[in-house]
Amino acid sequence: MTHFKYETHCHTSETSACGKSTGAELAAYFHALGYTGVFVTDHFLNGNTTVTDDLPWHERVTLFSRGYEMMAEQGARLGLDVFFAWEYSYGWAHFMTYGLSRDWLHAYPDMLEWDVLEYFDRVRADGGTIVHAHPFREKVEIIQLIPGKVDAIEVVNPGRPDDANQHALDFALSFGLPQTAGSDIHSVRSKRLCGIATYQRLSGGRDYADAIISGKASLFDEDH
Repeated sequence: MTHFKYETHCHTSETSACGKSTGAELAAYFHALGYTGVFVTDHFLNGNTTVTDDLPWHERVTLFSRGYEMMAEQGARLGLDVFFAWEYSYGWAHFMTYGLSRDWLHAYPDMLEWDVLEYFDRVRADGGTIVHAHPFREKVEIIQLIPGKVDAIEVVNPGRPDDANQHALDFALSFGLPQTAGSDIHSVRSKRLCGIATYQRLSGGRDYADAIISGKASLFDEDH
């Protein structure tokens, strides 16, 4: 049976200050590897972003979307599905947000004044999904876990050592939370890639959430 491969954690150089490859380069890279789609999850405006904070909110959101737009344009030319998402920061804790649009961001210019729990509640109330990315980064952060407010846990991330990924899996299993995987890719030179595979093509973040929550997605971890 045919399966569809997806990257769930991807950073572009246009928007993420840590990004090394452009959205167009990443689209070509994943297309060449036979992927069906990619979720662009650039660091949000409260994280490691290229967007300065001295601009009006609507302009900041527009600039934040650049990496996604460049990747989506190249993806459309190649036949690669590209979806909009983002990585929200709460100190060193990072939460992937799927299933909401740029219009949703534009609608809340006071968003960065919300506390993190209000952010979670509003995202989920409006049909979005929260995934705690690489939750165990003990060398750089005080671990902050909020199991009652997230929808899934990223348990495979190639940027984390094996023990950190094992802790993430143990955390997910302890609280009965769905599991996912993502490469946290910043460059087309990355050799180890992780993500999900499904037997039905996804149309966006809500399909992705349904797939991991229902157990209809399988995780992969492979070298290229």
